[in-house]
Amino acid sequence: MNSVVPLETVKPAGRSVLPRVGVLLINLGTPDTADAPGVRVYLKEFLSDVRVIENQGLIWKLVLNGIILRSRPRTKALDYGKIWNNEQNESPLKTITRSQAGKLAAGLSDYAHVVVDWAMRYGNPSIKSGIDTLIAKGCERILAVPLYPQYSASTSATVCDEVFRVLARLRNQPTLRVTPPYYEDAAYIEALATSIETHLASLPFAPELIVASFHGMPKSYVDKGDPYQTHCIATTEALRRRLGMDETKLLLTFQSRFGNDEWLQPYTDKTMERLASEAVRRIAVVTPGFSADCLETLEEIAQENAEIFKHNGGEQFSAIPCLNDSEPGMDVIRTLVLRELQGWI
Repeated sequence: MNSVVPLETVKPAGRSVLPRVGVLLINLGTPDTADAPGVRVYLKEFLSDVRVIENQGLIWKLVLNGIILRSRPRTKALDYGKIWNNEQNESPLKTITRSQAGKLAAGLSDYAHVVVDWAMRYGNPSIKSGIDTLIAKGCERILAVPLYPQYSASTSATVCDEVFRVLARLRNQPTLRVTPPYYEDAAYIEALATSIETHLASLPFAPELIVASFHGMPKSYVDKGDPYQTHCIATTEALRRRLGMDETKLLLTFQSRFGNDEWLQPYTDKTMERLASEAVRRIAVVTPGFSADCLETLEEIAQENAEIFKHNGGEQFSAIPCLNDSEPGMDVIRTLVLRELQGWI
């Protein structure tokens, strides 16, 4: 009688039992340089994406190339200059994302066949370069990790679009997984709450309320079915429950409007004006939709909106850092990655 060979002892010829697995952390992107030429290259790639600006018709192309790319790079370059990591000559987003990848790799060091890298959807290092690097290191399976807690077509989906475009050009494709949004994941909500509590304990004043500011989106995108607003609301409600706050103490707003269309409301800058006019004098702002500090948090919130609040009568303003590569932040990323790697490690 033929003996049965246990499945776990079967080993394909010429390869290890466990194929190499690549983990690619992916964030939005950043210019390579904090000057007008660098910002122009970045904005052209970003604003030419049909997921970001859905109507890419002739009028938009004329506006983009004839107006926006002629004037906006200069003003945005000045904003980037305010937050630029001059020591490493790069944006904080790039510095932090690199660190997140390094710390994740260290946290997964027990899994010798797992390789961690990082990329940006727009700018460098590109998603293509990240995938090429992982394949060159022998990775037959890749887990793409869009670092967006809340799903939207203009963030999470465009990451997938680009990953699929890269794989479409390959004859020998690696097996692919993509992490889901984690907008109300218990580890994420706990990390947010912990970071808020730690930050508030360090302040020399007690905020009267907290504003949770998420990146904005044209209302028409939501009307067409984008779940982003629903995810932002779910995050805020979960955070309220965890912190023991109601809607009067933890407000939900949307920042970063662009163009003349109606965007999701209430607007963060208008809320700053309103709160100050209503005699609110001390506030803190948290940005739960960003996994790493960037232009929108370090300049738009911590500087621009702080000035709006104080100009209208506010007195004390504090921007709560993103989770970044902090211990709670890395716990979120590590938990998410290990969950999605089940069966591969």
